[in-house]
Amino acid sequence: MRLPLLAALLCVELWAPEPAIVNFDVPVPMRDGVHLSTNVFRPRRPARVPTILIRTPYRKGDAISSNWQAFIDHGYAVVVQDVRGRFESEGVFRPLDQEGPDGYDTIEWIARQPWSDGKVGMTGGSYLGIVQWKAALTGNPHLKAIFPWVSGNDDYFDRFYSPGGAVKLGQRLVWMAENLRIPGYRPDFNRYIWHLPLRTSDRAATGDTSPMFHDAISHPAYDDFWRRISTRASITRVKAAVFSVGGWYDNFVRGDLESMAVLRRISGVHRILIGPWAHDMRYRFEGVDFGPGSTVPLRTLQLMWFDQWLKGKDTAVLSEAPVRVFVMGANRWREDHQWPPADARMTPWYLQSHGRANTLSGDGILGAHPTRQRPPDRFVYDPQKPVPTRGGAVCCNPRLLPWGPLDQRPVESRRDVLVYTSQPLPRDMEVTGPVQAVLWVSTSAPDTDFTAKLVDVFPDGQARILTDGILRLRYRDSLERPLRATPGEIYRIAIDAGVTSNLFRKGHRMRLEVSSSNFPRFDRNLNTGGSIPDETRSRKAEQIVYHDPAHPSHVLLPVITEP
Repeated sequence: MRLPLLAALLCVELWAPEPAIVNFDVPVPMRDGVHLSTNVFRPRRPARVPTILIRTPYRKGDAISSNWQAFIDHGYAVVVQDVRGRFESEGVFRPLDQEGPDGYDTIEWIARQPWSDGKVGMTGGSYLGIVQWKAALTGNPHLKAIFPWVSGNDDYFDRFYSPGGAVKLGQRLVWMAENLRIPGYRPDFNRYIWHLPLRTSDRAATGDTSPMFHDAISHPAYDDFWRRISTRASITRVKAAVFSVGGWYDNFVRGDLESMAVLRRISGVHRILIGPWAHDMRYRFEGVDFGPGSTVPLRTLQLMWFDQWLKGKDTAVLSEAPVRVFVMGANRWREDHQWPPADARMTPWYLQSHGRANTLSGDGILGAHPTRQRPPDRFVYDPQKPVPTRGGAVCCNPRLLPWGPLDQRPVESRRDVLVYTSQPLPRDMEVTGPVQAVLWVSTSAPDTDFTAKLVDVFPDGQARILTDGILRLRYRDSLERPLRATPGEIYRIAIDAGVTSNLFRKGHRMRLEVSSSNFPRFDRNLNTGGSIPDETRSRKAEQIVYHDPAHPSHVLLPVITEP
């Protein structure tokens, strides 16, 4: 009989470290003649074995990592490769195009080796997860299973742009500054995030020009360039079994969940696990404790997943619910068979005020019923003084962009932030799923942004961010067809404010913040209506948010009915 998954995770087999046969810097040929430097580690036992492939842009090293030794001990070969154009591998680093073909060719090479039984799995996080999705799209028959974590999958929606069309500026420039800078160049975070025009921000961050960045920044709309390389648009081609892991405070969690929702409709074998983690999979944040149950033995899960699909063992991994998400506040795991949960009801909570919702001291209310006739709320958005990012699902260096459930009260003291807060809740209320803010707005500018942020307010006043989002007004109807705004005209907009799972405890309050910037998580809209990559001048914008019977602005929350 198979053990339940949680019990099996506690029954980890003890393996004595096994010496490996090692081959360093093996030149693996690609279809165009470029050779990728590859380390091969395999058990000494004389048998053909399945292989775990790790492809990285961060240097493969000159020894087997302690992270991968468990696979050797468990009877797998491990292949670690520098991706094209990185460290010992030949070629030019073009990450938007190379990883699918190179992944396919590497898997084919593995399958031809005399020590290989022809079955390959892939694992790794962040970029190491993105390359797995790209390889899986190729349909290589030897790739049986992948295990990406905190990776997302889509170049437009996960790596460069938000679902609302704003550039994920901080994460992209920080990653480039840390990984693509020229020797001797010292990036200055507080300089390169403010650099204009955006088109040359790569030079400010790295000291050099990045073709990847130029390609991405030259296509701010979701056009044929992005569709051609989109994982999300082609995800039905994925045949490998997928176990995806993400964190509520990771930049890629929305993409992780949306991909799994599609895959689960195609096949029941896929799995996803989302915990209260940031990009580095840490579960502890300063002043916040999600309890001992929030930890997961990731390596054990991986071994069970690959044993299932590469060795044909009947493991516990398929006996449990395919969707497992951690409910913050309750500090427990929720198990389900789909995402979003079937019992989540999209419930509106309405914005109310007497026209003075600015700051935490204003009169903004979040209510369960539409408001009566009330004056709208107004604020001025100045791109030279944007609302600063404070925690949340950001990436990738917490010293520069702190992540996680930080207190938002310092942000809520600004007059360009509208704050709407509910009354203390009379009972616990779980919110699990996607969050959307539906607002009626107008602006004095031909283009601008609107932001929304969901916050859990504790009885002592602590205002803990849960999730947020942004919409670039030119993309209010479609990411494919940008439209300038008419100053003064009222528009109904829907802001994708991300995903979360949180139990608002009895006595807590829910809060929605509305503004026009969240910098440098997202780039600043300069309010001119001009070319985002090339604009250098800015103007202030007078913003209005309406909440009357004809314009019932609200936030849609996926409320779980309590038993």
